[in-house]
Amino acid sequence: MTEPARPREVAAIDIGSNSFHMVVARIIGQSLQIISRHKQRVHLASGLDSQSNLDQAAINRGLHCLAMFAERLQGFEPENVRIAATYTLRQAKNAHVFLKRAESVLPYPIEIIPGTEEARLIYLGVAHTQPDSGKKLVVDIGGGSTELIIGDDFEPQLAYSKHMGCVSYHKRFFAKGKISAKNMAAAQLAAQQKLESIASQYIREGWQTAIGSSGTIKAIREVLIGQGHSDGVITAKRLQQLSEAILTVKHYDDLSFDGLNEDRKPVFAAGVAILSAVFNSLNIDEMNFSDGALREGLLYEMEERFRHSDIRVRTATAMAAQYNVDIAQANRVKATAELLYNQIEPQPGLTKIELATLLSWGALLHEVGLSISYPGFHRHSAYLLRHSTMPGFNLEQQTVLATLVRFQRKSLKLEEMPELSIYKRKHLYPLIRTLRLAVVLNGQRSDDPLPAIAVDADKENWRLTLPEGWEESNRLLAADLRQEQEYWRKAGWELLLMPDSD
Repeated sequence: MTEPARPREVAAIDIGSNSFHMVVARIIGQSLQIISRHKQRVHLASGLDSQSNLDQAAINRGLHCLAMFAERLQGFEPENVRIAATYTLRQAKNAHVFLKRAESVLPYPIEIIPGTEEARLIYLGVAHTQPDSGKKLVVDIGGGSTELIIGDDFEPQLAYSKHMGCVSYHKRFFAKGKISAKNMAAAQLAAQQKLESIASQYIREGWQTAIGSSGTIKAIREVLIGQGHSDGVITAKRLQQLSEAILTVKHYDDLSFDGLNEDRKPVFAAGVAILSAVFNSLNIDEMNFSDGALREGLLYEMEERFRHSDIRVRTATAMAAQYNVDIAQANRVKATAELLYNQIEPQPGLTKIELATLLSWGALLHEVGLSISYPGFHRHSAYLLRHSTMPGFNLEQQTVLATLVRFQRKSLKLEEMPELSIYKRKHLYPLIRTLRLAVVLNGQRSDDPLPAIAVDADKENWRLTLPEGWEESNRLLAADLRQEQEYWRKAGWELLLMPDSD
């Protein structure tokens, strides 16, 4: 009996002015299923000098990031990878130097795409990841340019790319990080002048919903949520209040909004100024956020069959087909979880044997929520495992499974753990730590065997031992493990990474 063909995997890289993004997806039937995302803040645009040449430091940062991405793409055929470079490489006179050096670290062609093509692909990415149909305005503020598109369903009708971005406007209006009412007003006015030539045309065309995408608008949304606006909607009033709050400080170092990352602080005021200008110029009342953007557009563009299909139909089809769990990946995570758990519980009692069995089931089912969407898939997985009909499992066991997959990644908000009756919370903590490590260690979804791993645990303090020198050839994994250390630290746990001295 022949084994079924492995699903095709495709990858897209967005070489942006502020950040580089990579997204990898599997094609299953009528579903395009995101399986991993990677992001590095590169600040490419900050390396453009007055002659529009990229400096060596910026080129090296970009190449270092692409080398990390290349580790994830080993074995990918060229037709399954698409790489698009945007504003900064469009502007750089020495872009050819960057492209030539990139060939040695990433064996796939890099396309420098025009602004209008960038706008079209952004719209495609948003349209395919939004459940609502109908006419929409999509706004994407990048590091060097802002794209504005009006479209209906999957067809863009108006598309422009304007030379204004959070990095370029930071350099121009907020030099040395200084924030003032004068600087903010100048940035807003400059952006409105950029929009002046298209504003009336856009207003005449009209739209039903306004949608923002990418990092700048995402950061603004997260700050608004941190201020208590839990719906995450960006309104004109909230944006004005945010602008006023920014002006209470004199330097971006002093910005202290909940939800604002340190690396976003330098360009935050510039991003707010540009979005405020967009709201004012186009008379926008409110805007929602979409996780779809240029990189998702690149993915859907690669697969012809998705170009005119509806995201809701694809998602429903995927869920009907047993949630399309990647069994090979699930088994890798399961085997690693069992290996680690057997080391920390070499002689478990009856309760812990039962929990170890649930850990194995949780590892096998940890990605069921990918069938709904990648963002927050751990929460989707938890919901499915908690509320689905699962013969052979009682409600408490389903709650344990749901809890394990809910805490498999991202922040450890342990206060959200549900109440249990048969088991105690302290019984679940080692299982959560084990599953998280198993997921991180298999993050590259490779069939290559993992290096020899040893773990020992003293309550919430764990030590992970890996072969000496492993980090040199596993930089992406090393970065993921460092991020995991930070998640543990914030939860009051400790994860030590130790080289094997033998």
